[in-house]
Amino acid sequence: MNRKSFWAFLMGIVCCLSVQGQQIAVKTNLLYDATTTLNVGVEGRLSPRWTLDVSANWNPWTFSDNKKWRQLAIQPEARYWFCEAFNGHFVGAHLLGGIYNMGNWNTDFKFLGTDFGSLKDYRYEGWMIGAGAVYGYQWLLSRHWSIEAAIGIGYVYSQADKYECPTCGDKLENNKSHHYFGPTKAAINLIYAF
Repeated sequence: MNRKSFWAFLMGIVCCLSVQGQQIAVKTNLLYDATTTLNVGVEGRLSPRWTLDVSANWNPWTFSDNKKWRQLAIQPEARYWFCEAFNGHFVGAHLLGGIYNMGNWNTDFKFLGTDFGSLKDYRYEGWMIGAGAVYGYQWLLSRHWSIEAAIGIGYVYSQADKYECPTCGDKLENNKSHHYFGPTKAAINLIYAF
């Protein structure tokens, strides 16, 4: 093999290795961590510019004074990367679904048609399903570590049973429907890639 062929062969291998790079990443959303919500995400490369991210979060806690913000949710997301997977800008589409049990929170505000003030006197137990679009950016810190910021907007449909008080009481409404349009994702993820 002559020198030119050797260097061409070596450059071909290097290019293939750099394209294959990271295949799987695990992550945690630091914003969820700050709210005591257990969470984990796994993202896998589908092609040089496409990945599939599946994140799940769980908050099983009942806080002091019987405050509940219990929920279990999953959010699969297809992502398109503008440069290469796991590096730089991306856009995507996500689905979400989950169950929740919330009440006894003194939060007197409304946000995009949702009255969080009703959580003070009532408890809601139900399920949700939705979809949205996301934009994000990932910064490489080292060969294996990255930080990612992402924001998503979309629609969520929810049904819940409404109870008199956070700990007890009669059921006031059965399968009350709620439609929400607004932020469906906010993430600052710490990522480890294999």
